[in-house]
Amino acid sequence: MKYKVVETFISINGEGMKAGELAYFIRFAGCNLNCSYCDTKWANVADVDFQWQTQEQIYEKIKATGIKNVTLTGGEPLLQNGMMALLSFLDQDDKIEIEIETNGSIDLALFKKQGYKHVSFTMDYKLAGSQMESQMVLPNLNVLTKEDVVKFVISNPNELEEVAKIIQDHELAERCHILLSPVYGKIEPLQIIDFMKAKRLNEVRVQLQLHKIIWHPDERGV
Repeated sequence: MKYKVVETFISINGEGMKAGELAYFIRFAGCNLNCSYCDTKWANVADVDFQWQTQEQIYEKIKATGIKNVTLTGGEPLLQNGMMALLSFLDQDDKIEIEIETNGSIDLALFKKQGYKHVSFTMDYKLAGSQMESQMVLPNLNVLTKEDVVKFVISNPNELEEVAKIIQDHELAERCHILLSPVYGKIEPLQIIDFMKAKRLNEVRVQLQLHKIIWHPDERGV
């Protein structure tokens, strides 16, 4: 089985539960969504440059870095044929931790049934400002577990009430980690914090994209 890899690099995790920690990023080609604020559209075009890599090649490059945290991203990595096989292959190594960044439009139920030991899912929930909310697979919110994350990508204050309702309706605070992530340059983090205070949103975190603060927001490979 071969996979379309458009870039790999070592940096810090700019977001997620391991924000600030070193990670090795593997970005796969292609996406099934077209979010209004997407910052990796270049990786999703049909003619993007990529390398075919086998699971053995991917694993060898991971081990060569000496980095424990591995982030699979895109695009949408779960669109890759054979991704379940790749995850099972990587999951055999007790010395690495795999995080998959997925866009919320792919059914996670079968993936979660595999019982991975070292694989976690960070799933976006795209709100109205993304223009992709209709593509969200709502049952995913019921299969996420304590090692997983749901990330609400917020582009304007009007979306906050919906976020609070989804958290409550799906009992997400008891189920998984919850991140509220402002779209860079679209909403002030303070607006989200004030909402959290007003609603007493316990077990919820604001997430800032560290890589866009440390480096230029459009910088690639960081």
